[in-house]
Amino acid sequence: MDIEYKRLTEKDLDTFIHMRIDQLREEGATEEIDLKPALMDYYHRHMADGTFVSWLAFEGDKIIGTSGMSFVEKPPYFGSPNGKIGLISSMYTNPCYRRKGIARELLSRVVNDAKEHGCGVVQITASDMGVKLYADYGFLPNEKFMQYKL
Repeated sequence: MDIEYKRLTEKDLDTFIHMRIDQLREEGATEEIDLKPALMDYYHRHMADGTFVSWLAFEGDKIIGTSGMSFVEKPPYFGSPNGKIGLISSMYTNPCYRRKGIARELLSRVVNDAKEHGCGVVQITASDMGVKLYADYGFLPNEKFMQYKL
């Protein structure tokens, strides 16, 4: 198996969005709305201004894994003195290619991007399947995270 890793470009955006929707469904999403236009808008804007980066894993011409990192800034705090945070999303590997180190390599690349961007912290809301990967990588659970749906 010869895997090549490349940055997400506009050329691969349709496939990337399709895989993102597959990921959300696999994680239990049941909403029946067309998310593609909103995702397309988000990725176009944030790839253009540098606040979203992604690495893809390819076998030949086929995308078999995705990753994503959004860069956000909030008021500085002790855990991130400059307030820059990397938010991981879109971590997905085609089921036929799982448990081969692909997700770990993709994770390593977006974490490195966060370091280069000056982030003090990287966060993820992990799926049940991803918890082991992130824990093995060194992520620690944060019991204080809460969410309020509007």
